[in-house]
Amino acid sequence: MAWFNDLDVGPEMVVVPAGSFMMGSNDYDSEKPPHKVAVGVPFAVGRFTVTRGQFAAFVNATGHKAEGAHVLKGDKRELDPKASWRNPGFAQNDNHPVVCVNWDDARAYADWLSGRTGKTYRLLSEAEWEYCCRARTTTKYAFGDSISTSQAQYSAKRTAEVGKFAPNAWGLHDMHGNVWEWVEDAWHVNYQGAPEDGSVWSSGGDMKRVLRGGSWYVIDPVILRSAYRIWFLPDDRNGYFGFRVARTL
Repeated sequence: MAWFNDLDVGPEMVVVPAGSFMMGSNDYDSEKPPHKVAVGVPFAVGRFTVTRGQFAAFVNATGHKAEGAHVLKGDKRELDPKASWRNPGFAQNDNHPVVCVNWDDARAYADWLSGRTGKTYRLLSEAEWEYCCRARTTTKYAFGDSISTSQAQYSAKRTAEVGKFAPNAWGLHDMHGNVWEWVEDAWHVNYQGAPEDGSVWSSGGDMKRVLRGGSWYVIDPVILRSAYRIWFLPDDRNGYFGFRVARTL
């Protein structure tokens, strides 16, 4: 699918069509009940997760502080006040996905990008994220009912450059693996009462926020499934957390 970017400053974006899909699965209680979601209008979504270079441009322009993160030290996840997106504990270049960013950092980036371009950038809703990940598939992954390390970055030591792996049918890269992606929604323990129109689900949840997609650190590919979901607190920075942006058309 064709892509665009705004003023050469925004991420490369793909327009995804309106449509409907079955969200969730019967594999885990948090993914139940599977339910039909109708996304009523097209929207744009990043071809890739936001990169280290793109986040650096935001920080350089705004002075935004994003210091201190949970990083891996041996087999343990520890809070290091010196760790950050600049220093996640492994080598990166500007084409790697930014990590060690929390939900607030991600939203601040989207707000800055909106102001810079005059367009409305935001985080995806959880339903939009799964819609984009599946890209009209009904299998466990966008590539079928199995996945391998030739298709996604997982069971690895660090992130991979964005775009290393083939995209899904809608031209979106790394929807499985590389980094967990923050979405806008509050955490709910299951989908009872979830919106059916693809909108953000913020009412009735708690302060925890949803992440989707799995990461480089995941060992078990089950966690990379299109339906899999986890939560963390919105102020938690982690060496395998990143994000992708959407743009309202």
